[in-house]
Amino acid sequence: MKIMIQNDFDDLSKAVAEYIVQYVKQKPNALLCFPSGESPTGVLRHFVQAVQAGQVDVSQCTFIGLDEWVGLDESSDGSCRYFLQQNLFGPLNLAPEKAIVFNGKAADLDQECARVNNFIQQHGPLDIMLVGIGLNGHIGLNEPGTSFDLYAHHAPLAEMTITVGQKYFKQPTPLTNGITLGLKHFQEAHVPILIASGGKKAPIIAQSLEGEVTNQVPASILQTLPEALVYLDRAAASELQFATAK
Repeated sequence: MKIMIQNDFDDLSKAVAEYIVQYVKQKPNALLCFPSGESPTGVLRHFVQAVQAGQVDVSQCTFIGLDEWVGLDESSDGSCRYFLQQNLFGPLNLAPEKAIVFNGKAADLDQECARVNNFIQQHGPLDIMLVGIGLNGHIGLNEPGTSFDLYAHHAPLAEMTITVGQKYFKQPTPLTNGITLGLKHFQEAHVPILIASGGKKAPIIAQSLEGEVTNQVPASILQTLPEALVYLDRAAASELQFATAK
């Protein structure tokens, strides 16, 4: 993995967006995975601005949603699909077939996982898989203890994820399970990218990037991925030994 430290959240977001823009210029039909949440907001904003300014053409790209809360769909303003629709799919005027997302209300979640797995198998692997990191080290909704060898799957959420997840909703919302791309997808992506900002992420960033590689800290898988890129702001990088040694 390669770690890049930016001054602040906006610099980090610009750098990641510019990387994706340049990648798409080289591969116009790229398969791109984006997450929802606070971490990618700046990346999506700068990426959409670049597309709207005519700096890059994404008409041949296909976009994959990273994960979803089980029981929710785009009708909920706290759902991952709603977030991506508002911040990416809508502003880019994507055709429905260019946006592949999990249906959290699917009657058969195993079949829903198979649908997304099959799409990536047929059209992938993912070119870029962009993820954030949870305070417990999760990537997507791959919670501590998740096997590194899983593709898309659904599973119970960790208590920390349930608690922190409430910030995305205007009113208390029951969250119990998640459906997500797997850590195997992350390993197989041409360019796995993790982004993190803010001092609250510093301890888990240090543990993930410099601690033991274990599925109890899913993001520690980055240490095994030579092609992975990690973009941090100075606050998120503040507890890394290599950073403080400079």
